[in-house]
Amino acid sequence: MPPPPTDRPSPPDEVVRGQMRLTSFRRVSHGLYLRKTDGLDDEAEFLRELRAWCQVLPPGAVYTHLTAARLRGWQLPAVPAQVPVFAAVHGAERRPRRPGLICSRLVEPATAAAPVEIRHGLPVDAAEEILLRAARDLGVLDLVIMIDSALAAGDLDPERMLGILASGRPGVRMARRAYELATALCDSAGETVLRLFHQQMDVMVEPQVDLYDAAGTFIGRADLLVPAIGAVHEYDGAVHREPSQHRSDLRRERGWSGTGYQRRGFVLDDLLNHPLVVMHELDRALDRPHDVRRVERWRRLVANSLYDEQGRSRTLNRWRRAMGFNDWARTA
Repeated sequence: MPPPPTDRPSPPDEVVRGQMRLTSFRRVSHGLYLRKTDGLDDEAEFLRELRAWCQVLPPGAVYTHLTAARLRGWQLPAVPAQVPVFAAVHGAERRPRRPGLICSRLVEPATAAAPVEIRHGLPVDAAEEILLRAARDLGVLDLVIMIDSALAAGDLDPERMLGILASGRPGVRMARRAYELATALCDSAGETVLRLFHQQMDVMVEPQVDLYDAAGTFIGRADLLVPAIGAVHEYDGAVHREPSQHRSDLRRERGWSGTGYQRRGFVLDDLLNHPLVVMHELDRALDRPHDVRRVERWRRLVANSLYDEQGRSRTLNRWRRAMGFNDWARTA
């Protein structure tokens, strides 16, 4: 059965269907235009486009996959700049075919249908369905980032998720593997990547650990604690190089002097492009022999994700095929 009807935004004056001169409008897709508006950030334009897409989607349609994940505010992997809009219809509803839109048909038992949720005034699919739909296209590394964020946000229903993972629907095997690696204790995509790197290196870590000195005074929270050596490993994203954050980080590190905790920062380039070097550093710290099979496991994980150039190209080509035809208007 289709989900209950939702309040769909009425066609605003800024959305036009048909053919328009591009002086005052910009093209969203074939026959779908938005009035040009200055001064809006990327997020505001993203929401405007989705409201425009609602004019070509059938009643009861929902956003899913990466589109819905973004609407829910989840952390996302290395998503390419040009990504289609993902929607889903239930039952026998028509599926519109437009350049830039991938619309799936979800066939579920009536008892399994989850209520439609509204985010930013737009209908989104259930969190578990969003992840299952993404699992048909994305790799384990990408999925764990999304699942970590969904768990941290409290969006996942464990009973419903386990029910989906026990089914034979497409994407279940990839989703199950990612779900087994996920945790609610990662604050960013970079932290998830760092944690998974340690797991592939057979290094036991504890995420988001509160640290105290010998007197019991709280001295900070660690992204990852390596209990075997008492080291704190953290992901240093771009925000950590902003002047105010950099000053705060330095004060924090000075406060750890004499406590036995040693902080080490990692950036994405270390993990993606120099994993062998990082593995050797970990092996020396743990006083164990090198095992190249560990880094090979990690490289396979990256190669099947959006963090790898070829992996990203494969995914984009899959999406182009799913749209089913070329938009020749863009070549004029």
